[in-house]
Amino acid sequence: MNDTKNFGFKHKAGVIMPVSSLPSKYGIGSFGKAAHDFIDFLDATGQKCWQVLPLNPTSYGDSPYQSPSSVAGNPYFVDLDILAKKGLLFKEELEAQKNDSEKIDYGRLFNVRYFALRMAHFRFKPDAEYKKFVKNNASWLENYALFMALKTRYNYCQWTYWDEEHRNYQKAITHKAEFEEEMSFWRWVQYEFAAQWKEIVRHAHEKGIMIIGDMPIYVAHDSMDVWAAPEQFLLDENYNPTVVAGCPPDGFSPDGQLWGNPIYNWELMEKDGFSWWIDRVRSAFKLYDILRIDHFRGFAGYYNVPYGETTARNGKWDSAPGIALFRAIAEKYPKAKIIAEDLGFITEDVRELLTDTGFPGMKMLHFAFYDEDSEYLPRMFETKNCVVYASSHDSDCTYTWVRNLSDDAKKRFNEECPHTKGQSRTYDLIEFAFNSIANLAVVPMQDYLELSNEEGRMNTPSTATGNWAWRISPRYNTAKLRERMLDLATKTKRNK
Repeated sequence: MNDTKNFGFKHKAGVIMPVSSLPSKYGIGSFGKAAHDFIDFLDATGQKCWQVLPLNPTSYGDSPYQSPSSVAGNPYFVDLDILAKKGLLFKEELEAQKNDSEKIDYGRLFNVRYFALRMAHFRFKPDAEYKKFVKNNASWLENYALFMALKTRYNYCQWTYWDEEHRNYQKAITHKAEFEEEMSFWRWVQYEFAAQWKEIVRHAHEKGIMIIGDMPIYVAHDSMDVWAAPEQFLLDENYNPTVVAGCPPDGFSPDGQLWGNPIYNWELMEKDGFSWWIDRVRSAFKLYDILRIDHFRGFAGYYNVPYGETTARNGKWDSAPGIALFRAIAEKYPKAKIIAEDLGFITEDVRELLTDTGFPGMKMLHFAFYDEDSEYLPRMFETKNCVVYASSHDSDCTYTWVRNLSDDAKKRFNEECPHTKGQSRTYDLIEFAFNSIANLAVVPMQDYLELSNEEGRMNTPSTATGNWAWRISPRYNTAKLRERMLDLATKTKRNK
């Protein structure tokens, strides 16, 4: 089905670096100078891809995988210095936003950042470019602006607790005129987000660097997506899910994982040609060159748990549309470049779906040393059409992972992963990935910096707090690190 294997390149290297973690004097990374500097850093070190985490807005829990919108951009990424250069913010307003905390303080951001954005919006004068953006993105932007205006009206509580006249989407849109002033603010934020991100992508392309985006398979219940299209999800008459997403119990999690996201009404989606998904993919490829789809196995079969359960023990597996969905997407976007996150409990139907789509799957080296002849060992890779990862945003930092290996796994690691004299085992693993046949090797920035979990872990799945807060040191860009990364990319011929 897919004729775009290899993404148009072979044997390249990339880096996972969340925008939120970029250096900033304002408490969180943004689309300003630090992002452009990072692109120059990637270019200087022989990297050809920058993988970002989802750029969607965050809400309670601070996770970009539980967003109030699957297509909108995070307001925190709008760079304040760029707004100041446009005359929309003044020096004293920038001073009030400064925050040099070691971790991202989302609570403080929520309390202070919107003040600056609202001041900038107050001074903004709509021009032709703005009006063009609003018109071209009306299909999702109007729903998002109204949803956020109503969120503000109800003090950010979940939409299922709103009054019926606003809880019901069809009724709510008849009240749009009442919220026009607030909606204009949320439209403008998305305009600035898009304009600034466009410059990031332009700079990356000038340097020959492609952007890899990330699409969560599910959307949050408390989102514009579910509020505006409840028929696309399995909900009851009160708009609560009848079943929710999760993972079954296993040796690591005896209760399983209860994610809580509503499940898609796949039967209805298939009848209308998967229009909801096609719209979502269209929005994603306006932002990214390559799209990594999270939890790919959920398109072959998904685990669902009755709503109200406190664990995932009483769930069951159901079938999903599989190849029918991706054929519909390919019909609209035949050259779409997609990575399938095919990790975890992989069954034959998932393998068949990966083969049928032609998408490259993921090879996580942290999984490679727990079994003899693991499919994640580079010597077991059956095709170049895959992406090898040293680790990920959901895993231990490699520095800590190496130290926590069990005796059997450590023995395999020492036997399988060659050691270069004078080189740390973290860099040995990176080199192990680079020497594989995989068309793309991706490494989190934390591993290049040899950070421990305490210093750099981004997310621990199934934990509610302490995640998504890592900030890189503004002094990361040293000549020593650039030389080390470039030498490795050059030695393994991944820098061309």
